[in-house]
Amino acid sequence: MSNAPRILAFCGSIRRESLNKKLLDAAVAAVREAGGEVTVLDLGEHELPLYHGDLEEARGLPENAAKLIGLIKQHQALLVASPEYNGMITPLLKNTLDWCTRGEEDPFEGKVAAVLSASPGAFGGMRSQQMAQQLLLKLGCHVVPGTTTLPGAHKAFDASGALTDERAKKSVRALAAALVDTARRFA
Repeated sequence: MSNAPRILAFCGSIRRESLNKKLLDAAVAAVREAGGEVTVLDLGEHELPLYHGDLEEARGLPENAAKLIGLIKQHQALLVASPEYNGMITPLLKNTLDWCTRGEEDPFEGKVAAVLSASPGAFGGMRSQQMAQQLLLKLGCHVVPGTTTLPGAHKAFDASGALTDERAKKSVRALAAALVDTARRFA
């Protein structure tokens, strides 16, 4: 499909059994069904030091930050799974986005972004999702509105990691369709 928007998908957790990674997998499949072309990025393969201005001044932009910036620039949209740690976005997600703002060119301006979250708790990661959306807006992204959260996420997947919660599947499909549609319109 020639007009398939290119979407970069990543999770703010690198844990092997991350509930947010599992939800991201479901969303990636839904984006592909909606006509998007998805690149899945594992942030664990792009380790970065904790952002520190003096470190940046002394050593410059880390190689992995430059790689991530390049990947973001190659895609029209972002699909971000934002886990919640103590009611906030993860340090991994915040640090990654911070480093990616340090290149010579802004990789975020004009990108379309969608955020989803999963949590064993009753709010499904809603607080971190809202913070990630605010941060992406601040960085210049057009954030797809709406809330796609998965409360009780520890019970929402089968043994193979597939999403079994029907309400969540519907929400993920709606977010995926909105992301693909919005990315096409902004192309």
